Amino acid sequence: MDTLRLYLRLISLRIRSQMQYRLSFALDVFGTAFVILTEFLALVGVFWRFGSIGGWTLGEVTFLYGLADVSFATMDMIFSGYDPGYFSEQVRRGTFDQFLLRPLALPLQVFTSEFLLRRLGRIGQGALIFGLSLYLAHIIWTPAKVVYLFIVYLSTIAFFGGLFVAGATISFWTVESVEVVNIFTYGGTAMMSYPMHIYGSWLRRFFTFIVPAALMIYYPALYFFDKPDPLGLPVFLRFLAPFAGLAVLTAAFAFWQLGVRKYTSTGT
Repeated sequence: MDTLRLYLRLISLRIRSQMQYRLSFALDVFGTAFVILTEFLALVGVFWRFGSIGGWTLGEVTFLYGLADVSFATMDMIFSGYDPGYFSEQVRRGTFDQFLLRPLALPLQVFTSEFLLRRLGRIGQGALIFGLSLYLAHIIWTPAKVVYLFIVYLSTIAFFGGLFVAGATISFWTVESVEVVNIFTYGGTAMMSYPMHIYGSWLRRFFTFIVPAALMIYYPALYFFDKPDPLGLPVFLRFLAPFAGLAVLTAAFAFWQLGVRKYTSTGT
């Protein structure tokens, strides 16, 4: 509880500092939301022309799109300190060395070193898109589905957070941010916004059994929509999201601990 109170206190200070320039903050939030809206309208244009994607309707794909976007944006706000681009800069400048000298838990310091409140624009826009999908998709809701939807949301946050932590850890050896990490974070968000069966077999296998992105949203969506799996994989894959998300986050923090032990400073 003491750690939680300290976390909330430090985050509140970050929020207050960002709210000092309210016009700039409002423009950032609006700009982020506008970009997401533009991308979504492009998606609507595709359905206007072709009617469906891989046999999935606009409402069903919008479900994937909205859930992936709101999950990633929430993670991006909470895990801002572990953003590979931001964190690699701290390593390069030697700022990370200061964290090691303070009598506070290291993850707590990294988590509270950055908190991008402007991500609320993307979260809000993603929530609106997801709400639209609930109107268009005609899901037959049950108490179990409602509970599992919340679990999938938290699991996807953990999944993307694990990718951020792993990407930040690589900076201990490379110093500079590795752009390939963006393939699995920002690129992964775009890929998860569409039905997985439209991709090539090697890509599906990689993002199902190596980096389990497909287990986070696509397979749970089959459960929510009561759809058969066009790939014929076992039904239990639809319920692996919490295990996959927790596994990725746990493995990422284990990798993080290794990186901290091997860290020798940049000398700056």
